[in-house]
Amino acid sequence: MDKVFIYWDNSNMFIGAQQVAVEREGERARYRVRIHFGHLLDLARVGRDIEHATAVGSVPPELRHVWNRLENEGVNVHLLARGIHGREQGVDQALQTVMLRDGIDYNGYPGIAVMLTGDGAGFDDGVGFHADLERMRRRGWGIEVLSWRHSCARKMQEWAETHGKFIALDDFYDSVTFLEMPALGQPIAEPRYAVPVDRSAR
Repeated sequence: MDKVFIYWDNSNMFIGAQQVAVEREGERARYRVRIHFGHLLDLARVGRDIEHATAVGSVPPELRHVWNRLENEGVNVHLLARGIHGREQGVDQALQTVMLRDGIDYNGYPGIAVMLTGDGAGFDDGVGFHADLERMRRRGWGIEVLSWRHSCARKMQEWAETHGKFIALDDFYDSVTFLEMPALGQPIAEPRYAVPVDRSAR
């Protein structure tokens, strides 16, 4: 069985989920929706052994326990401090560095690169996730892209559909997200729990 390598851009996953939450569950869901890390990882691996997995993000320290769950699954987690005005810095580049290292370290023994992002920025200049996935494919890697339809760069989606697989997270929204209880002072609402992942739909 081919080795599976997972590359997880958490900010892109979360921002995309917020938009879908608003469309499906109303504006208030934007601030309550969360990614179910375990289910998203299950969707990415679909029962296959993971050779190497890396997730990057920049989250408040109080959410560190959430990332610990991924680390317990063998995922290397890299959390970077936000820069001025709370902007992310260096997150994409950190993940791309891991991808390129894997491409070199496993040269001659490629696996399947499973990319969790929709960010296709930089492709025309030969940089960014899409460009790096193309580099890996030319070296014999299999390619799978998991992304929200509305937030995936069109070129990257079409390329993945042609040269590998594109998995729309919208089809698994109820499994890979859940809604927290509203914050204090907000209208009362029930939480929504994530349902199990239907791997057969993958």
